[in-house]
Amino acid sequence: MKLLRYGKVGAEKPGLLDADGKIRDLSGVIADVNGSTLSPASLRKLAKIDPATLPLARGRPRLGACVARPLNFVCIGLNYADHAAETGAPIPKEPIVFLKALSAYHGPNDDVKMPRGSKKMDWEVELGVVIGTTARYVPEADAMKHVAGYCVINDVSEREFQAERGGTWDKGKGCDTFGPTGPWMVTKDEVKDPQNLRMWLDVDGKRMQDGSTKTMIFNVQQIVSYVSHFITLQAGDVIATGTPPGVGLGKKPKPVFLKVGQTMHLGIEGLGEQMQTVVAA
Repeated sequence: MKLLRYGKVGAEKPGLLDADGKIRDLSGVIADVNGSTLSPASLRKLAKIDPATLPLARGRPRLGACVARPLNFVCIGLNYADHAAETGAPIPKEPIVFLKALSAYHGPNDDVKMPRGSKKMDWEVELGVVIGTTARYVPEADAMKHVAGYCVINDVSEREFQAERGGTWDKGKGCDTFGPTGPWMVTKDEVKDPQNLRMWLDVDGKRMQDGSTKTMIFNVQQIVSYVSHFITLQAGDVIATGTPPGVGLGKKPKPVFLKVGQTMHLGIEGLGEQMQTVVAA
């Protein structure tokens, strides 16, 4: 099942994508795609609905972030061995956890704003994990019980802000629009192996990232368990699990960064695609 949210900013309706790729309106069934929608019982109930009985959305509506604004937008840094190598960073011994500001949470195809003073804006295609039930001090063996599904995330980053402006990552990760999420959440029953998904990102039609979740250092099960020992994960929370190689910072012989007017196009096998244009803030 592919759950989504569509409509104008701030007025999105819940929906699902049917087998023909058409959006079906779920607003007569649920209020939103949020924490209360994502419990196992709720998802089982939604899965029993025949999409043909739901109204079709009109035209080609804008897609919002696939899950309503989470309480926690968690990210994992340097979680791909080949990405760590390209940036010259050592392999982490434990997951690197940081939070992305909720003002970064954004529709999958909406414009991404280049912050004022930005010189080193970068891209990162990432597998997103959507939490379905509260996770607190969860052992690894039980971690997947708390996962509702998966989505695509672009962990947009400003490298100078991140690494050269005081030593914390948050300033380079939490700028407005820096977290496009969607186009939809695919429930975990439809993702056979989250550790074997091809992922890619193009800038202006040129392939920059072409990787796989196979090269994750810490897998989804380990990440959910680990994070739950430091942050209580709530239903509807989203975790961005790291990026494969090919980011602008790692390009040789010198880094390449985004410019206003450029377009990012990215996707993950079975989870859909995003496209954003860079605009000035």
